[in-house]
Amino acid sequence: MDPELLVRLILLLPLTGALVCGVLPLFQPQLRTKEGLIGAVGTAAVAIPFALAVYLFATYPGDAIIVNYFTWMAAGDFSVDFAYRIDELSLIMLLVVTGVGSVIHWYSTGYMHGDPGYWRFFAYLNLFIFAMLNLILADNLLVLFLGWEGVGLCSYLLIGFWYTDLKNSAAASKAFIVNRIGDFAFLIAMFLLFFHLGSLDFGTILEEGPGLETGVLSFIVLLLFIGATGKSAQLPLFVWLPDAMAGPTPVSALIHAATMVTSGLYLLARLSPIVLEVEAIMAFIAIVGALTAIVAATIAITQNDIKKVLAYSTVSQLGFMFMAAGVGAFFVAIFHVVTHAFFKGCLFLCSGSVIHSMEHVEHDLEEKGHNVAGFDPQDMRTMGGLKDYMPSTRWTYLIATLAIAGIPLLAGFFSKDEILFKTFEMGYSGAFYGYAVWAIAVVTALLTAFYMLRSYMLTFEGTPRWPDADTVHPHESPSSMTMPLWILAGLSIVGGYIGLPAVIQGGDLNWIHHFLGEPYGGPVAEPTELASVPLALKWALVGLGSLVAIGGSFWGYKVYGSDQAMAYDDALKARLGGLYTLWDVKYRIDDMYNEVLADGLINSSKKVLQPMDTTMIDGAVNGIASLAQSLSNGVSRIQTGLIQNYALMLVLGVILVIGLMVFG
Repeated sequence: MDPELLVRLILLLPLTGALVCGVLPLFQPQLRTKEGLIGAVGTAAVAIPFALAVYLFATYPGDAIIVNYFTWMAAGDFSVDFAYRIDELSLIMLLVVTGVGSVIHWYSTGYMHGDPGYWRFFAYLNLFIFAMLNLILADNLLVLFLGWEGVGLCSYLLIGFWYTDLKNSAAASKAFIVNRIGDFAFLIAMFLLFFHLGSLDFGTILEEGPGLETGVLSFIVLLLFIGATGKSAQLPLFVWLPDAMAGPTPVSALIHAATMVTSGLYLLARLSPIVLEVEAIMAFIAIVGALTAIVAATIAITQNDIKKVLAYSTVSQLGFMFMAAGVGAFFVAIFHVVTHAFFKGCLFLCSGSVIHSMEHVEHDLEEKGHNVAGFDPQDMRTMGGLKDYMPSTRWTYLIATLAIAGIPLLAGFFSKDEILFKTFEMGYSGAFYGYAVWAIAVVTALLTAFYMLRSYMLTFEGTPRWPDADTVHPHESPSSMTMPLWILAGLSIVGGYIGLPAVIQGGDLNWIHHFLGEPYGGPVAEPTELASVPLALKWALVGLGSLVAIGGSFWGYKVYGSDQAMAYDDALKARLGGLYTLWDVKYRIDDMYNEVLADGLINSSKKVLQPMDTTMIDGAVNGIASLAQSLSNGVSRIQTGLIQNYALMLVLGVILVIGLMVFG
């Protein structure tokens, strides 16, 4: 098949699905209740592009395919084409976005059943996929930025989907506003690239960009990284992502697992040849990633909302990806994007299954006359013992939990250990920050295994902790929700095997390295001068990573395995004291933003701008109005209403005109 036609179909099918699901019901209201039709159209609009992406992947010739549809902008020597690029990097991302996205759409058909906005939800989901596809397939920064802003808009619509709840609306606004900060930096970087290179095309940027003056290039890469911190939730712009849990759970899975939050990492990987030219900024990226990872991991330990635990886990895992990018291992970062999409997508959808069931428990308790005012179906403290009622959800959650913990031979083990090795390798090559980042990554990996086992044990093991547990029982979710869980759980088991070492071109490389790495034909660059770590030390590092994962998991299993599981949280609070409190209040980062930035801006506006507005602005406006009124009052005096006066003025006017004609 013609690649141009395939790319057109891959892009237009989700857009068509959004129009069918979102526009037709506006004119045909009876379609809004046709859940089967809406769900089938919305899911097919993503599943068919996945099938086409598999075909593209299977028939990929090895050289980048550029599909240029038309010239978007042209002014003098400057022009931007509406062009898309099929290469190794975009193919990997295309498979992940459409594959995991179609599974999430399928899951949504069951999760959103009965919601009056069912049709609108699928329209937003399809539109989100369309924007994300524009982002990952773009052949220049301007088309990429179109998708970049598109996913920002769709995330606003999806996070605030239940907008009648003010908390949801506030979370959507927060996500939108925080992302604008990063987007502004990204825009400046684009302006600078155009100013110095005269083009926004990836081919030109990657060919001529490394030759720019070091200071200019450093500033551009720093701005690109700031843009990435907004979308990919790094310090200090990660605060929007935990609040984004206010949206429906499939939205959390879509945004946090495979799409929007990986946009920033994808941007750096796409432009990796110019990022590698500025070592100082790379070190900064790695350090920020490390700090983000451990800050989010410590906060996750204190969370009781099951989705908040997963949200901070996402922030932490994104930190791991940026650690890899900061040491130049962009192919490893993309590898972790792939495995993370599998196990984190599964975890979020499992949490949705749990919440779906606990909402029924809340309903049953209310019918029995219980006071459910303080009951929260997302609070793990009200759960426990769910394994007896939700076996599919329990097993898939456990598999994904062990995968993210890095238990050997599961998906997360391969990508996480590769990140640990690459950070250590950078330190071994003489860059001290590599050792520091590696040490933080090891501690974070231990905490990850601990808090994820905590979430599993509090949710599924032990005895039920909700009221009237003897007569009120949860139930398993329908097959439309559990089948997607098993698909993602299966990928959480086998998805890491693309990282198995294989003898390729005379070296020990894994497949994804061979596919993505520039020295082997792919678009993702990597450092060329790194010291070779001895084989024995490599195996020691693998053993350490495995021990950390198993030890952290056993720690979580042991302390939360009894019926007194919640008592360990109290023990932690007593043992850690103010440190635990600092984690519990999320390092007061949100408070700082509110008190210093938001309140500071409001107070300064009241003290400076408000007086300026009332005196200068209002004074000028009112002064002009008074002047106009005075002039009009003066002019109105000659409007007497007497015909004799008007006749006199007419005669005087005629005399004036005749005089001008006669005397020139």
